[in-house]
Amino acid sequence: MIDVLYFAWVRERIGLPKEQVETSAVTVADLVAELVQREDRYAAAFEDVSALRVAVDQELCEFDTPLAGAREVAFFPPMTGG
Repeated sequence: MIDVLYFAWVRERIGLPKEQVETSAVTVADLVAELVQREDRYAAAFEDVSALRVAVDQELCEFDTPLAGAREVAFFPPMTGG
């Protein structure tokens, strides 16, 4: 079981700030593929992963990052300065 957190427009599209997911995903990309298969709202949120950043256990990472031992994955748009 892994906690999945959604921020900004990702949360708006999915309709949840956080959920616990039972997954057999090996990498973040595998997890995204599983989520997209669930419902259209997930497909909409993840249709362009190049517009997303991801963190595993609060460390910024890439979508090919392994999930072994991870407790939390967070998805959010890139930060903008200002």
